[in-house]
Amino acid sequence: MTTTICFSGTSMACPYIAGISALLKAVHRDWSPAAIRSALMTTAYVIDNVNGTIIDMTTGVAGTPLDYGSGHVDPVKAIDPGLVYDLEAQDYINYLCGMNYTNQQIKIITKRSNFSCDQASLDLNYPSFVILLNNTNTTSYTFKRVLTSVVNSSSVYRAVVNAPSGMKVVVEPPTITFDGKYSTAKFSMTVEVDAGIGDVRIQSDSIVNYGYLSWNDVKGKHVVRSPVVAAFAPYPRA
Repeated sequence: MTTTICFSGTSMACPYIAGISALLKAVHRDWSPAAIRSALMTTAYVIDNVNGTIIDMTTGVAGTPLDYGSGHVDPVKAIDPGLVYDLEAQDYINYLCGMNYTNQQIKIITKRSNFSCDQASLDLNYPSFVILLNNTNTTSYTFKRVLTSVVNSSSVYRAVVNAPSGMKVVVEPPTITFDGKYSTAKFSMTVEVDAGIGDVRIQSDSIVNYGYLSWNDVKGKHVVRSPVVAAFAPYPRA
């Protein structure tokens, strides 16, 4: 007979997220799975119950987006996220095409016989950003995203960037406007190596740095927050 049961990570996170997702769907019957996921991710927080940074219990040091993703889910805020990163079936097909899946593989995954790879892309409209940089040919990357308003009134949002250490981040346009519910706006975010990145990497034991992009409602009601992860290929050892 077992007297102690230890649940870790995903074993308990999965049922909680599934239940919260069902509640969000009950409130917003017209939301897609991608919209629900976006609402959960962009309203999550990374502060613990004593207002400190969430700690990785296995190491005793501050956690990162590679430990907790977007953060701790806040169901109340997720009901009213302001904006969502939505996706349709064609977006996934474009991504599979960009990943060089064969036509047969795409048919099996999507259950569709008629589709086009004319708009193949590796840039999925996902509410987080990851870039892998190396020492030679990759020094920058431009992400393209589309935001959808899920509030009934018009709104204006401004981009606020907490750039990963050693990186320069530029968002265009820095301000976006929405006419009302389901109106959309496109933006791009370019992440590139800063001139001083070499010094930063030498001083750090980590080759992964973290930051955030937030779209802040000028009225102060909504903050739509996404993690930005920049991973650097290690220097060759002498």
